[in-house]
Amino acid sequence: MHRTAEFKNMVPLLALLTAFPAFSTDMILPAIPSLAVTWDQPLSVVNLILIVFFVTYGFFLLFYGPISDRHGRRKPLIAGISLYIIASMLCAVADSAATLIASRILQAAGAAASASLSMAMTRDIFSGKERERALTYIAIIMALAPMFAPIVGGWILVFLSWHWIFFTQGLMGVLGLMGVLRTPETLKEMSTTPLTKVMHSYGDLLLNRNYVVMVLVMSVSLLPLYSFIAGSSALYINGFGLSEQNFSYFFAFNALALMTGSISFLKLTQWMDSRYLMTGGFAGILLGGMLILAAGRHGPWSFAVPMAMITYSIGISRPPSNHLVLEQVKRDAGAASSLLIFTYFTLGAVGMWLASQEWMDRIQILGIIALSCGALVLTAWAILQRKVSSGIMSGK
Repeated sequence: MHRTAEFKNMVPLLALLTAFPAFSTDMILPAIPSLAVTWDQPLSVVNLILIVFFVTYGFFLLFYGPISDRHGRRKPLIAGISLYIIASMLCAVADSAATLIASRILQAAGAAASASLSMAMTRDIFSGKERERALTYIAIIMALAPMFAPIVGGWILVFLSWHWIFFTQGLMGVLGLMGVLRTPETLKEMSTTPLTKVMHSYGDLLLNRNYVVMVLVMSVSLLPLYSFIAGSSALYINGFGLSEQNFSYFFAFNALALMTGSISFLKLTQWMDSRYLMTGGFAGILLGGMLILAAGRHGPWSFAVPMAMITYSIGISRPPSNHLVLEQVKRDAGAASSLLIFTYFTLGAVGMWLASQEWMDRIQILGIIALSCGALVLTAWAILQRKVSSGIMSGK
């Protein structure tokens, strides 16, 4: 296949596969308050459809990569997408919270294949500048998907019911499966390393103190974002009285702030050290939490603006944070990356659980989470910078 034609054919498929998790998570957000009413369940129960998805998704990320290295990308990808399609249909016909939660576990197990293996396929197929172009397009889709997913879900609720959100996700899975079936195996040389030995690398990483400390610190910085995802629909729809559509626009505004933060990092890193950007990002999380507690109750915009400051700060600090974490390992970079993402999602599920509780006003909960995480991470980062400067935690 000609390289230009291959690029045009493969990049849209890879971008679609990468978007599975965002669409699976964010499309259903506008429906969560009404599901709680329909099934007469507290938000903490209904939000399990988000929490179990995050935990399962992160867990299966640890396995698809090593399996695909031994058996190729195509077989586990076909199996994962097929599971995703079946699970989406089960979600669509669920008649109780328990059934939907169980189906979401299966859906997440399938979605993990599409997201993790699409990145591996990008490495298999492209190289050099061509790979950079492919990853740029994929990154754009990854940024746009959280913006448009709740808007699509909101419009579906206007004309149809929440069941059609999952039918739509199933259709997305069918399109992805058709594309994969038409694609030849991209891995040219299968690994002969036993799976048991590959999994042993995760144990070695847990013994790497520098890596573990950095993973935990950087993962805590993401808790305010995941807490917002879980609590946003109830806050805007039940708290501020917005419609499902208007909520989706406010959520998209927050996703735009995250994308803008990442773009700002690319621009600002040309003029200043990334460590200063990380410090500013962590300080922004702290300041945003303070503003939410001080003025977040006055209206949807009085909450949305400081929350956008928090997500912008996360966007600007996450790229150098991820880089610094991976700098703590000299080998097993793939396993280190998978374990990092697994920790992000697992701690993110903790943040979602906290935001789902009824301990106090939801704005207070989100403000306290942002304030606490910002203060903790900023303090930890100030301590760690000495080690970074001396090279102890920079992989040197």
